[in-house]
Amino acid sequence: MNIKLVITDIDGVWTDGGMYIDNNGNEFKKFNTSDSAGVLMLRGLEIPLVIITGEDTEIVQRRSEKLKVNYLFMGVRNKLLVATTLCKDLGISLKETAFIGDDINDIQLLRAVGLSATPSNSVEYVRKEAMWRLEKKGGEGVFREFVEKIMHEMGTFDKVMEAYFSRISGYDG
Repeated sequence: MNIKLVITDIDGVWTDGGMYIDNNGNEFKKFNTSDSAGVLMLRGLEIPLVIITGEDTEIVQRRSEKLKVNYLFMGVRNKLLVATTLCKDLGISLKETAFIGDDINDIQLLRAVGLSATPSNSVEYVRKEAMWRLEKKGGEGVFREFVEKIMHEMGTFDKVMEAYFSRISGYDG
C-alpha cells in the first residue's frame, strides 16, 4: 500500500453529524480533538490532507486553518470531480488516495479511490461501498483511527511515533 493523499469528509466523520443552532441562528459543531492527532501523523508522513465537504461554513474553515489542512474544498456537490482534478494537479492517481466518508454523497469517491473507509454508524448501503468499516463512529475519533490503520498497513506507525517522541525535549526512549 502506497498512499500519497488522504481525503476526508467532515460532517459524520469529524463530527457526529449533528448541527446545533441557537435562537439567534448561530450554528455549532462539536469536533473530537483526537482527530487532530491524525492530522499531525499525516504531516509526519508528509502525506497531504484534503477536506472535501458539501458544507460551506466558517466553522469548518476555522477548524481547517487551525489544523493547517493542506487543501479545503467546501460547498462541493461532486466530490469525485474535485478529487480527480486535484489528483491530476498533484500528479498522482486516485488509486494512491485514501478517502473516508459517511453518506450518500461520498459513494462515488469511496468507489474510486485506492483505499476507502466509513465510520461504524454510516448507513449500511454506504458502508458496503468501503473497503474498511471502522470501529469508531463519526465524531468519536474515527479519522484518527483511519490514519493509524493506514500507518499500520504501510508499516510506518513506529517511524511516526519515534519521530514524534524524538521532538519532545527530554525524551530518553
